[in-house]
Amino acid sequence: MRRSLDELDEGELVRRVARGDRRAFDELYRRTAPWLTVRLRRRCADQDVVAEVLQETYLAVWRSAGSQASAAAGGSALGWLWTIAAHRLVDAFRSRARRERVPAVRTFEAVAPAAEEQALAGRLDGDLERALLALPPELRQVLRAMVLDGLTVRETSVLLGMPEGTVKTRARRARIALREALS
Repeated sequence: MRRSLDELDEGELVRRVARGDRRAFDELYRRTAPWLTVRLRRRCADQDVVAEVLQETYLAVWRSAGSQASAAAGGSALGWLWTIAAHRLVDAFRSRARRERVPAVRTFEAVAPAAEEQALAGRLDGDLERALLALPPELRQVLRAMVLDGLTVRETSVLLGMPEGTVKTRARRARIALREALS
């Protein structure tokens, strides 16, 4: 006689999930999701992160229940579930840290002309020199980084601490201003 899902322990539910039993998965989720949510919230106050970790945890359970089912004698299903959730939470923290990490680059306003400006002024004719010096400082700064230093848009963005779109816009504005000044 087939036992009701209510009578099964979590280990047996995991074994059934490993065989593709959707009802067993639903029962495992119904039993363990509230407990797991409380444990995750104790470690993370961000509800969105907790919801994302919970979703990724149960997705991993569905995909890898077979590995736990074969090793079920060696550990508890709840311990296995918590291990997955804890690893997913750490991954979420690391991912957030990578997204939020912006290298701290201090920029200084030049009091005296920079060496690049002096070298550039010595090699360029008077019209180009005057056109470059007539550029607003923020445009000249982007142009210097991209043209003289040979940096990419992304590298210039990090160096100057501004979004890549701003770097592109300022570089374009600087080129247009130079073209107009020299024509």
